[in-house]
Order: sequence, then C-alpha cells, then structure tokens
Amino acid sequence: MNNVRPESMKRIDNPQLAEAFIAEQVEQIQKQVADKKVLLALSGGVDSSVVAALLIKAIGKQLVCVHVNHGLLRKGEPEQVVEVFRNQMDANLIYVDAVDRFLDKLAGVAEPEKKRKNIGAEFIRVFEEEARKLEGIEFLAQGTIYPDIIESDGVKAHHNVGGLPEDMQFELVEPLKFLYKDEVRVVGKALGLPDGMVYRQPFPGPGLGVRCLGAITRDRLVAVRESDAILREEFAKNGLEGKVWQYFTAVPDFKSVGIKDGKRTFAYPVIIRAVNTVDAMTATVEEVPYELLKHITDRITTEVEGVNRVLYDLTPKPSGTIEWE
Repeated sequence: MNNVRPESMKRIDNPQLAEAFIAEQVEQIQKQVADKKVLLALSGGVDSSVVAALLIKAIGKQLVCVHVNHGLLRKGEPEQVVEVFRNQMDANLIYVDAVDRFLDKLAGVAEPEKKRKNIGAEFIRVFEEEARKLEGIEFLAQGTIYPDIIESDGVKAHHNVGGLPEDMQFELVEPLKFLYKDEVRVVGKALGLPDGMVYRQPFPGPGLGVRCLGAITRDRLVAVRESDAILREEFAKNGLEGKVWQYFTAVPDFKSVGIKDGKRTFAYPVIIRAVNTVDAMTATVEEVPYELLKHITDRITTEVEGVNRVLYDLTPKPSGTIEWE
C-alpha cells in the first residue's frame, strides 16, 4: 500500500476542506468495508476519536469500539468517551474496566521503560481477549497519522495492532494516514467532536503511568490525577489553555515533612510542568504568574489527599525532557 502523501493533496486547514475530506473518506470506507465489521481500540485520544467519529458516519454500528480503562487516564476521560460515543453518537462501544488488572501488573515496577512495556503488553492482551469474543470482524481501524508513517514505518503501537497475534489477520482501515495532527483536529471539529477531545493535549501512551514516578501506587496515582485536574481547570480559567503547549503534574516516590491543620504531616510533593515548543525537540518553560501558582498551590495542598508541597519545574529541554520518565 502506498504510504506517501500525494503531492496534490491540499492542506486541510478550514471547515470546507475538512467536509470534502470527510465525504471522500466516507465513500472510500464504505467501498472498502462493504457490509463487514470493523474493530477499533478507542483510547479517547485525538486520533482514535476522530477515526471513530469518521467510521460511525460511514458505517454506523458496523464499527465496534473497544475502550480499555487501564486506570492511567486523566480525570473524567473514560466517562467522556462513554458519554460522547455511546450516549451522543450511539456507537457500538465496549467498555472494559481493567484498572485492577493493570495496577496489579505494575505493582513494584519502577524502571520507566519496563513500566511502558508492561502497560503496552497488557493493553494488547486485553484488546486481544475482547477481539476474540467478537464474531465477523474482518477489519481493524487505526488512528495512524502521517508523522507515524514517517517516524515509525506505519506502526502506531498504542493503537495496539503491532502486537496482535498472527492468526488475527485483520485488514487495516487507516483513513487519517495522510494527515498531520493539526489537520486531524480540523476534521474532528467538522465531525462534531467536543473541543476537549479535539484539542486534547499531547498525552503519553502509558498515560499517568509515566507521571506517577517510580513504582506506581494507588495513592500517588490518585494524587497525580486530582492535581492534574486542578492544574487544567485553573489554566483554563486564567486564559492559559491553548496558550501553553503542554502542562501536567507529576508525583515522585518520596515524602517530606510538612504541616497541615496544625499537625505534622509526612506526604508527597506535586511537581508542576508547563512548557512551550514547536517540534517537541526543544522546549521552553512557561512563566506562569506567581499569584496563579500560589492559588494552584493552595488548592492542591488543600484538596489533594496525601500532598503537602507543590514544586514548579523550571528546566527547559534540553537539559530536561518534557516528561519526567
């Protein structure tokens, strides 16, 4: 299959071009799939969400979406997937609660690369189990976009086809494979997806697993999720959403002494990271107003259980990376 973007293909940078692209892809998907069923691992990220919405428009309930909640998503994200796709778009959606399974698998695993591999491998196993329960699936949809083809020879591992067993011989459906990320967002808007999904920040495949530093524990995972939600809420309220390229919290695997309600505490710190970049190869630190940082600190130390300090990461890339792990 040709994986080179056609030179004649126009940049999709407005709603009219997005509508034309959607119409073209709907026709191609219907021709390729006919009356067969298509399987999609729906993470809730930009790419898989846009593929899902496009396929729903093209083939409706012939698409079977599987959303695996591994416990490493941001606050409200699994619920948003169910609300948007099952409740609003009437998708054929299978929701898999695999939180305990993943966290048991990750217990005591501190080395970052091993954590990533364990998460990826377990995701493939869960998805394979769900796929084997289904009958009549002949196609597998993927959220592959053009940078994936350029950078990784067409394999997008967190959409999990790379590790499926050889006996599961699905034909691929990749309607976004010639689009760049900004074009995918334009198409997503044209398909009616909510802004919170279309303009979702870059998020690592292992999710909060790489922001709960060291061996993942349930209490620190809760602290990461809750502090991240506060940070995102405050950035949105103060005009930084969309202005700052990426921002998140991380919680390391150590405690320090503090005071809360007049009593001594021994609790975790929360690290705030906010950076701007063009290509993710280098990054500068956002200069967040001190009063806002103070307010966020007050909220996190008051509202997030098991936390008594908030730190701000001032390190650009290089010498640091954007993520900590």
